Amino acid sequence: MVAEKIRDRSNGDVAVDSYHKYKEDIELIKDLNMDAYRFSISWSRVLPKGKLSGGVNPEGIKYYNNLINELLAKEMILETMLNFCFKEFGDRVKHWITINEPWSVSMNAYAFGKFAPGRCSDWLNLNCTGGDSGTEPYLTAHNQLLAHSAAVNLYRIKYKVFYCLKKITYYYSGMSRPLQRRPMFMLQNEVSTSCLDGKY
Repeated sequence: MVAEKIRDRSNGDVAVDSYHKYKEDIELIKDLNMDAYRFSISWSRVLPKGKLSGGVNPEGIKYYNNLINELLAKEMILETMLNFCFKEFGDRVKHWITINEPWSVSMNAYAFGKFAPGRCSDWLNLNCTGGDSGTEPYLTAHNQLLAHSAAVNLYRIKYKVFYCLKKITYYYSGMSRPLQRRPMFMLQNEVSTSCLDGKY
């Protein structure tokens, strides 16, 4: 976390504590008559050293198995982002989100400097830690798409025989309208929309 990017220098070390309170969370969701739950699988929780050769954390696997089983017991539809988890969870989880809101990450972290690591061009935000708003968001988006493709390819090669999964990238899409109904404003609006949605 980049502390200087947080106004009161606080952190999210504990936050809502879903790790310990997931059963209560699921009960609340069910009480609200919701039938879906979107969550992320933290790679550092299941692969503490960042790769399989570094060992798998059995407590992390146990937590996600318990969470998924509890959701299924409450008849929830699961949507989650992919990590290495096809093998551990793919027999029950049928909807996977590979990258969560890639536009928000690439633009807010590497164009506007709002999210960690807080990079952007100095002409855009005086509080930036360096960066280039004209190139870095696109390089980030490119790498996100490569990661999504690699995840889909892994599934097709290794797991397609066993599981029937749906894979999507969940991305934020803003809506814009031209300021005036004049050709230049209309064209600018079209280019803006194409740049945002067309990137993904």
